[in-house]
Amino acid sequence: MLFDTHVHLNADQFEEDIDEVISRARVAGVEEMVVVGFDEKTINKAMELIEKYEFLYAAVGWHPVDAVDMKEEHLEWIAELSKHPKVVAIGEMGLDYHWDKSPKDVQKDVFRRQIRLAKKLQMPIIIHDRDAHHDIVDILKEENAQEIGGIMHCFGGDLAIAKECLEMNFHISFGGPVTFKNAKTPKEVAAQVPLDRLLIETDCPFLAPHPFRGKRNEPAHVQLVAEKLAEIKEVSYDELTEKTRENAKKLFSIN
Repeated sequence: MLFDTHVHLNADQFEEDIDEVISRARVAGVEEMVVVGFDEKTINKAMELIEKYEFLYAAVGWHPVDAVDMKEEHLEWIAELSKHPKVVAIGEMGLDYHWDKSPKDVQKDVFRRQIRLAKKLQMPIIIHDRDAHHDIVDILKEENAQEIGGIMHCFGGDLAIAKECLEMNFHISFGGPVTFKNAKTPKEVAAQVPLDRLLIETDCPFLAPHPFRGKRNEPAHVQLVAEKLAEIKEVSYDELTEKTRENAKKLFSIN
């Protein structure tokens, strides 16, 4: 009984075989997935998918890489879409200092505006953090994001950052990188995250777990993430999957 909290089934990589990809996920035991939209095209596709499949939910937000493209009407549109009963979070949002399409000050402004919107809507947020751990934490604190909490998606920080995020009411989500043989820090962090604040994801089509590293990722592979986390946490696979699914449903207010 798996809940993949972060998929991009709305990506072009799945255009040819989405039904087969979803079918494989179901066979692997994936009960629910959140399709994350982060710009106009992917948000529209996410909304289409949640209408078609009863077990899919959506998150809608604006990606930091594309922060320069976000207009006020996009925020208003996101607010309107959030009224849909199957839109369960705002995001992904955050900071990305790896790519330089959007200046840091623009990224920060767009990030803050989305946090404020989510607080107004009383919805959890999904955080994208690439090479920006301390600035992310500072902004979450300054904007009192603990009021709504959310997910540190595909967490890549160290234990100190994880602890700060946990203190702010955030869940820590792990994807494929926790399965990599050289992934020392993610494994150390996963060992310390309380079971009731842990989530699993694929971020497919990206970041496929071992032994599929470098290939197209898909939701069925979340099983491998769960297996590795169960091993790290020294709990049974069933306990790990049951708890992470329960955590996701509670966070997203899914009955």
